[in-house]
Amino acid sequence: MKSAHSPYSHTRVGAALVDHRGRVFTGCNVENASYGLTVCAERVAVLKAVSEGSKRFVTIAIASNRARVLTPCGACRQTLREFGRHMRVLLVGPKGVEETTLEHLLPRSFGPADLR
Repeated sequence: MKSAHSPYSHTRVGAALVDHRGRVFTGCNVENASYGLTVCAERVAVLKAVSEGSKRFVTIAIASNRARVLTPCGACRQTLREFGRHMRVLLVGPKGVEETTLEHLLPRSFGPADLR
């Protein structure tokens, strides 16, 4: 979260993605003056993990500087879904941690098996 580049929204988000071996991959949001090019912290963490050879994730923790917890956007939910719909999701806020699952956040999701 401390590394976030968020000069427009001033919303700083950090993500920590844990793979099946216990390795942790971090990410932060990176905004762009062309808003559509902004990349969320969750997708940065996924891209880093995949580029390091990891594709099986068990947990993602997401924190921000907002007064309430933020959940992943739709694009991030779908990106995470690519690597497993049963992923544990920890939403970190000023009042503590809320735990949920990706399946709860993205019910009846479209995934790799739907292309077979």
